[in-house]
Amino acid sequence: MLSKNQIKFIQSLARKKGRVESGCFMAEGNKLIEDTLHAFECRMLVATREWWAQHPDVHPDVKVEVSHDEMARVSQLTTPQDVLAVYVMPRHKLDVATLGNQLSLVLDTVQDPGNLGTIIRIADWMGIRNIVCSHETADVYNPKVVQATMGALARVALHYTQLETFMEQVADSMPIYGTFLDGENIYQKPLSSHGLIVMGNEGNGISHALEHYISHRLYIPNFPPGAATSESLNVAVATAITCAEFRRREIMDVKK
Repeated sequence: MLSKNQIKFIQSLARKKGRVESGCFMAEGNKLIEDTLHAFECRMLVATREWWAQHPDVHPDVKVEVSHDEMARVSQLTTPQDVLAVYVMPRHKLDVATLGNQLSLVLDTVQDPGNLGTIIRIADWMGIRNIVCSHETADVYNPKVVQATMGALARVALHYTQLETFMEQVADSMPIYGTFLDGENIYQKPLSSHGLIVMGNEGNGISHALEHYISHRLYIPNFPPGAATSESLNVAVATAITCAEFRRREIMDVKK
């Protein structure tokens, strides 16, 4: 059974202020917990009797057995599941030297939690282990983002920083790609296996403050060329297409 203080604490994690003050975040759902329990320090694990019976080898510091009604009181899901974890936020170090040897993402004010969660899943699938975010980008520990990552958060590190300062620091040391409506066709442009891919805000794209740091402007063409089409792609969809093309080129170069 959860105490009143425990209920209040878990409910506070739905808000950024509560997460910042406690240094913790919450994750929910059978699959999500199975994928993340090994990756984060677990402050508290809340689950139904059925879940505990199926996981006898799990021994967190704080183990709480609850009824389905109690789970509903603290859950952020429309349909609460059998388990909820309170994790300690990890501290990821942003190593610029390491970034120069791999492919990484930069998110310039991506504000929709669903988009951010999906982008983290895309990064995980494409073997991208670091995402650098503006302070205006959605909070990765927002429960909606955590849920949307489907466990990818265990393998992808997010770093929040002042992007102008960061871009100025790395601009001369690695290629920086960005997507624009007036860019070069991504399918015809030479692409590197390392560097940064910058993705912009849902409505405004890449900000003017960062635009002049972009060394390679890319464009994802519609098909057929010149046909009437949507004004732009969803940022998560555009990220998937862009990352997939980078990895395809890398695979093709290995085969040569």
